[in-house]
Amino acid sequence: MRVAGVMSGTSLDGIDVAIVDFAGGVEHRELVASYGVAYPRAVREALLGVSNTATHTAEISRLNFVLGELYAEAVIEACEKNDIALHSVELIGCHGQTIFHEGSPVEYLGRKVASTLQIGEAAVIAERTQIPVISNFRERDMAAGGQGAPLVPYVDYLLFRHEEHPRVALNIGGIANLTWIPAAAKPEDLVAFDTGPGNMVIDALVVRMTDGEYDFDQEGEIARGGSINFELLDKLLRDPYYEAAPPKSAGREQYGAAFVQSLVSTGTSLQDLIATATELTVRSIEAGVAKFQAAQLIISGGGAHNRFMRQRLARVLDPIEVTISSEHGVDVDSKEAIAFAVLAYESYHRKTANLPSATGARRAVILGKLTP
Repeated sequence: MRVAGVMSGTSLDGIDVAIVDFAGGVEHRELVASYGVAYPRAVREALLGVSNTATHTAEISRLNFVLGELYAEAVIEACEKNDIALHSVELIGCHGQTIFHEGSPVEYLGRKVASTLQIGEAAVIAERTQIPVISNFRERDMAAGGQGAPLVPYVDYLLFRHEEHPRVALNIGGIANLTWIPAAAKPEDLVAFDTGPGNMVIDALVVRMTDGEYDFDQEGEIARGGSINFELLDKLLRDPYYEAAPPKSAGREQYGAAFVQSLVSTGTSLQDLIATATELTVRSIEAGVAKFQAAQLIISGGGAHNRFMRQRLARVLDPIEVTISSEHGVDVDSKEAIAFAVLAYESYHRKTANLPSATGARRAVILGKLTP
């Protein structure tokens, strides 16, 4: 079965597509092609305008359908650029774009509810491609008492489990999340959680510093040239989230516009804030990794391209070997798209794919909703 996984993360940088062939189950898979396309600037700004902020329902509704069109176009382009017949793709797994995620229940209208919202209309994707779509992966886990995140650990287990070496798989997107994979682990042995900010805060500060000319710190060069505000860093690291026991999840709700504005209001120069935010990502990852014994850290996601951040991680985590997923045969930019191809394949075959040890759900459940 050939499945296209579609992923767009909290960094809001664009859409990743991975086309994966499954020959008799998830253990026998092959990445056929990968493709990435940036969001148009206007779309990115519109998404920021509806993400955990006051907005109008019309904006959310319109964006939901626009994203459906963009996701469909990305799948079609991925096939065209890799000489793959679109009709050979039998299923699409689409994560959608998260605009709100609250994994822990809060009081609301007399009830305690956790909630999440991903947009990107699956009906549009299915209609444009004439391929069935599985979407909305997080809700069923949350209905079963989980945080709806992280969902990628199931795939980390398939990709990176080792008989002898305990490993930590780390994805640095807008948010950073890790999966602890003991040597010779069984799925129920894994522990996974969001460590805190990944690139999200850094990216927002770079946009401010460059007046929108750039939206990320290429190879960490801005941070490398800045000075850390250690008083501010120490204050940020006192957030009880970093020492809280998993399951736990984070998002734009914690590290979005209000958080960035609180940093800017300190009067620290933007370059020094970028250096400080980079170190916050490094130190919060260090706090997460320190909970486990590991021989190797395997980094994927956009943060894998940040050379300065990788160097800082190697220094603070020594003697753990710091590697990137490409060294293990998994493209750093494709891992999460591959993950949603795998999750869609499992859902289509009525198999559970959440890990209660990671999300806190009461039981393993079948994820996603099918749009035929």
